[in-house]
Amino acid sequence: MTIVSDNRKLIYKICRTYCNDTANRRDLEQEILTQLWLTCKKFDGRVKVTTWMYRIALNTAISFYRNDCKTKLKHTVLDSVILSLPIDDTDVILNENIKLLYTFIESLNELDKALMLLYLDDNKYRDIAEILGISETNVATKIVRIKKVLKEKFENI
Repeated sequence: MTIVSDNRKLIYKICRTYCNDTANRRDLEQEILTQLWLTCKKFDGRVKVTTWMYRIALNTAISFYRNDCKTKLKHTVLDSVILSLPIDDTDVILNENIKLLYTFIESLNELDKALMLLYLDDNKYRDIAEILGISETNVATKIVRIKKVLKEKFENI
């Protein structure tokens, strides 16, 4: 699955945003990989691979999050070479402002978290709208509002 290894950062960011606990993050990672594996035959190329992966990963993360990270997961044994995500946040070197930004993003609701992850990955509004199933206008409006909230949080520290 070279698609997965080529896009492992995408999966890591989603896992990190939706699960603070390392063990739950690993479970979510495994569930996302399982869902990608189970749905790969349905991928028909009508959308970009990253759009498809985001949709699967975000839907899985949101479901996982809603189940309070207590869902019993069906684990599929996958070669650990396919996806070697950092297990610990200490493996990822982030400056303090980026850490704060992700902390603030974690406080958002599920849809807004997903929207900001996609936005920060430089996805176009059209692609974000397609992945999340909302209009481009809604994407633009939500981004402006979320940026305002995040800016206020930075100003209040």
